[in-house]
Amino acid sequence: MEFGLWQIWDAGWVGAILRGAAVTIAVGLLSMVAGLLIGIACGLIKWARIFPLSLLVDGYTSVVRGVPELLVIYLLFFSSVEFVTKVITAFGYAGLAESGYAFVIAVIAIGAISGAYSTEVIRGALASIPSGHIEAARALGLPGSRIFRRIIAPQMLRIAVPGINNVWQTTVKDTALVSVVGLQELMRTSYIGANSTRHPFIFYLIAAVVYLVITLVSQAGFDGMERLLRLRARR
Repeated sequence: MEFGLWQIWDAGWVGAILRGAAVTIAVGLLSMVAGLLIGIACGLIKWARIFPLSLLVDGYTSVVRGVPELLVIYLLFFSSVEFVTKVITAFGYAGLAESGYAFVIAVIAIGAISGAYSTEVIRGALASIPSGHIEAARALGLPGSRIFRRIIAPQMLRIAVPGINNVWQTTVKDTALVSVVGLQELMRTSYIGANSTRHPFIFYLIAAVVYLVITLVSQAGFDGMERLLRLRARR
């Protein structure tokens, strides 16, 4: 009998693929949050030219963006496995070291990659804010915290959203790279299913559809955010 979609459902592969997709989304969201926090902090440092921190940020972004993402994952995964295992075992969570290590490293690695690109997006958005707006606020005697909250941050967010959207789409696709460290995300699950059933085309096609759905839904969300920010800016 020819292997098809019904056999995938009957064998429980649909549930496995959905669980893998959930792991992919979780890794992507956590990595994006970490990347945004890194990007905002490093972007502000580069924009303000805080010496010598700006040199460290330049080195970080240049190194991470200059080497393959897969290499970053390998370096973090294999350089810290013994250290993390010892620390977790010392606290009595030896089992967690085996089950959760790949997930934690995946978030850290993808977050570091996302942060390097988010840094340039935030820096570019800050550089696009007309300097006259900030100078006028200072002339009015507004404190720095209020200038940032009322003038800099809203304009930065509106300008940065399209770039952040691009970083998010890239981050979601980068999660497929962590399959090499054994994390059971969407790509790894599809790989196991393809090898187990000897029908790689079906499983990889399903994975492609799931990735496409995630990116299309994300794109719709970012489009709505851009429209909302434009409407608020006109008021």
